[in-house]
Amino acid sequence: MEVGVFIPIGRNGWIVSTTSPQYNPSFELNKQTTLNAERYGFDFALSMIKLRGFGGQSGFWDQNLESFTLMAGLAAVTSRIKLFATVPTLAIPPAIAARMASTIDSISNGRFGLNIVTGWQRPEYSQMGLWPGDEYFARRYDYAAEYVQIMRDLWETGVSNLKGEFFQMEDCRLSPRPQVPMKLICAGQSDAGMAFTAKYADYNFCFGKGFNTPTACADTVQRMQAISTRAGRTIGNYGLFMVITGETDAEAEAKWDLYKDGADHEALRWMTAQGSADTKSGADTNVKHMIDARSAVNLNIGLIVGSHATCARLLDEVATVPGLAGVLLTFDEFVTGTEIFGERIQPLMKCRQHVAPMVKAAE
Repeated sequence: MEVGVFIPIGRNGWIVSTTSPQYNPSFELNKQTTLNAERYGFDFALSMIKLRGFGGQSGFWDQNLESFTLMAGLAAVTSRIKLFATVPTLAIPPAIAARMASTIDSISNGRFGLNIVTGWQRPEYSQMGLWPGDEYFARRYDYAAEYVQIMRDLWETGVSNLKGEFFQMEDCRLSPRPQVPMKLICAGQSDAGMAFTAKYADYNFCFGKGFNTPTACADTVQRMQAISTRAGRTIGNYGLFMVITGETDAEAEAKWDLYKDGADHEALRWMTAQGSADTKSGADTNVKHMIDARSAVNLNIGLIVGSHATCARLLDEVATVPGLAGVLLTFDEFVTGTEIFGERIQPLMKCRQHVAPMVKAAE
């Protein structure tokens, strides 16, 4: 099973709480996290993009770095790990995104790929005059399809002349092109999102589900497999999980209880209001999953909570999900979290035994 880290590009990571570890994003924090991940044999690191936070007492996501420039910096200080930036399709023209990606491909010597996001939080874009109107909610995958096709044309042939509803290219050129095919990620959980992924992307990320229920995402993975099979393509599936660990199960569970007790309700109300603004999509989107009140304090990311041995056992269970290629992990604390994972959890995982020689070589 492949393992990636969802690096902490935004304030306080993925826990909307005043009692969880409080920190601001920085290049140094993300560099140390990514270098730890590379040292311990993680397969990839992914950074999101968020252009406006949720506020509240915790200032959740109010501070955020920019994804492309962060990953360019990380590409220059790493040597093996794959790196993925996130492109906000409403904010960056596709030809510019294609050129930035090609540049980081050169910096990383072919280790770079892109995560595509269509945009769900209106104030991120309306603050800059970029929100096209709420009808966009129903057309966002049509927009993204043209966007990705332009990038693909430029990467593969060096030219795009696409004449679409949203974009008009006229002998648009790109050189140099990437040295290897550029891999694309989406995070579709709705049928529409999965159909887009099946046609245009290489990997799909889905939410893990629940508290220590490692195989609960199997139905989502199965849906993605069925849709990609009908499209005649093979898509890599990855589950999103949060690891909270301690010396004992009780210690780890106490951390989670503390974080829940400090839930930042003001920030959560903002998130829920913004996530509910989309009345055009169905109830099966990843945003609707994220704002579900059952575990909104950690954005409803699947929880792996327990001692080092318990976390290893649960992640080995995740590896049994048919069609799941790997996991994208978040932590309550990222520098210590990646270190503890590499030294205390991963050596106990049967599905990760192959990485041990890489750790020794790095040492």
